[in-house]
Amino acid sequence: MAIATGITIEEFERLPAALAHNRELVNGELVDVSGNTEYHNALRDFLVELLRALVRERKLGKNVSEQEYDFGGNAHGPDVSFIGAAKLHLIERKRRVQRFVPDLAIEIVSENDMFKGLMEKALRYRQCGTQEVWILSPDTRQAFVQSEDRKTILSDDQRFESKLIPGFGILLSDLFDQA
Repeated sequence: MAIATGITIEEFERLPAALAHNRELVNGELVDVSGNTEYHNALRDFLVELLRALVRERKLGKNVSEQEYDFGGNAHGPDVSFIGAAKLHLIERKRRVQRFVPDLAIEIVSENDMFKGLMEKALRYRQCGTQEVWILSPDTRQAFVQSEDRKTILSDDQRFESKLIPGFGILLSDLFDQA
């Protein structure tokens, strides 16, 4: 549900935290994003934990959760994102919305998410320069992966891995079961 129209990234940035919380900016409108369930949060946090040690150890960049980025004038905060080392200098710590896109964006399907909306979001991420997008569906125990060289659906008996984070890999079943 949209609650405001015609606003820009700069105006979104200046909104009080209470008004911007659980909202994204899509085509100039503030749009509610669903609050997360405990399982959704546990899966997100488990992914961050798995990635963090490897990313730091290998000095690959940084991974964060719920950070908003400017995707062509739209503010979206992927559940988990990876910023490669080459982009670390672009981070502006005092901004709500970073003015670049992550190299990898991971979205976890929530109860209120619509397939069409998630696919549009993944397409926007890719069109704006995100190299790889993963959409994790806990209910179907699948991952939708989109990158320049890959568009695939993984089942829970397949490995979840990325060329952007060498050395990272986990069976989807282990990911879903350990969260």
